[in-house]
Amino acid sequence: MEVLSKISKDTKIFISGIAGLVGQNLALRLSQAGYTQISGLDKHPKNLKILQSYQPNLTVKIADIAEMGDWSDMVKEAEVVIINQAQIGGLDYEDFHRNNVTATQNILDSINQEKNPYVVQISSSVVNSSADDFYTRSKTAQEELVKKIGINGVILRPTLMFGWFDRKHLGWLRRFMSKAPVFPIPGSGKYRRQPLYVGDFCNIIISCIENQPQGEIYDISGREIINYIDLIKTIKSQTKEKTPILCIPYWVFFMLIWSVGLIKKNPPFTIHQLRALIIPEVFDIIDWPNTFSVSQTSFTEAVDETFNHPEYSKVILEF
Repeated sequence: MEVLSKISKDTKIFISGIAGLVGQNLALRLSQAGYTQISGLDKHPKNLKILQSYQPNLTVKIADIAEMGDWSDMVKEAEVVIINQAQIGGLDYEDFHRNNVTATQNILDSINQEKNPYVVQISSSVVNSSADDFYTRSKTAQEELVKKIGINGVILRPTLMFGWFDRKHLGWLRRFMSKAPVFPIPGSGKYRRQPLYVGDFCNIIISCIENQPQGEIYDISGREIINYIDLIKTIKSQTKEKTPILCIPYWVFFMLIWSVGLIKKNPPFTIHQLRALIIPEVFDIIDWPNTFSVSQTSFTEAVDETFNHPEYSKVILEF
């Protein structure tokens, strides 16, 4: 990776969606690395309050980025802009378009062209997927928007992520495992996944901020391919849970998820995500440890660090 510039520790770094999975972890690791001018926006007040409870020196604001407002001043002042907000789950496409596309357009419109900040857009591996759901459509539209406008920066496409402050992915599955009498698996559970540890991904983002590669799109996949059922077994092993794991027919699992969707407006798992889960596909694996000069954490080690850390594993964000 060609090094174009180095930045100082007082560089103004803006993060949208700062109270979510990537935002919380990235802000924490940036602070640990010595960066002092970190700002961000999020529309979830409770999760933003949690962020401030252990990182009181951040400059943050509650805002719906899909609507223009004085929050745009944060973007105008930034020297580094991380486009990170994302609608991941839900039943209404308008929510996905609003948070993934409209909000991104507003951020791009707010950038100070004279400052020409370095931009990192967090896209998703789903743009390369054969899945056809609201998340895939909206993330594809988001990336096309960024590519059309053109940015001084990079686009990163991570696979499914997990780690500290994970409310919707493996974190939710782990909490479900601790409460349920049995843990159901759809079908055989032999669906290949490439989970990416968010700690590694944040280190990649920091490498981009510091080395500033230009105009590249990187597919950042988890480098270990693991069947879904083995993923669940690893969580059970590392957390020492006793909940039995039970494979049930796919159609029974589908009906259970469908029924929950009738009751809850924002269910933790939808039939669209279930359909995406069973698609037999593997994403490209690049040598991102050497490309970005970062270490790769093994899946087992990452699960242990995620769920057994004495402080951060106890933090539970609101869904």
